[in-house]
Amino acid sequence: MTISNQDKESLIKHRLVQAEETIEDVRLLIKNNRFRSAVNRIYYGMFYSLLALGLDSQFNTSKHAQLIGWFNKQFIHEGLLDAKYGRIINKAFNRRNKGDYDAYVKFEKEIVVEMFNEMKEFIAAIKRIIEINEY
Repeated sequence: MTISNQDKESLIKHRLVQAEETIEDVRLLIKNNRFRSAVNRIYYGMFYSLLALGLDSQFNTSKHAQLIGWFNKQFIHEGLLDAKYGRIINKAFNRRNKGDYDAYVKFEKEIVVEMFNEMKEFIAAIKRIIEINEY
């Protein structure tokens, strides 16, 4: 499926807005001690920004592992972004899966706050790359 440049630009902006809105969602979840839900939203905030980056780079998928693999190959392994960003998204993906699918999972506040700070840094880094490309 091909989309026009105008539609692509609109969808990229939409995904970035989703990512930014998710930051506020996470802030509220942490404030209310909803740590498992916060881990889910932390991951999804980063996922939305990766969807925008994929669109910006002519890569389109809805599959999480495929998108993360593409990101690691194209941006981390190629040295376009620091390797810590690959670790951040991989860790968030694994913790989100654990929180969503394993029974009796609890996350400590300190871990979730650390993930939240990493999420904000990750989204900002992705936005900088997209802005450089000026879709």
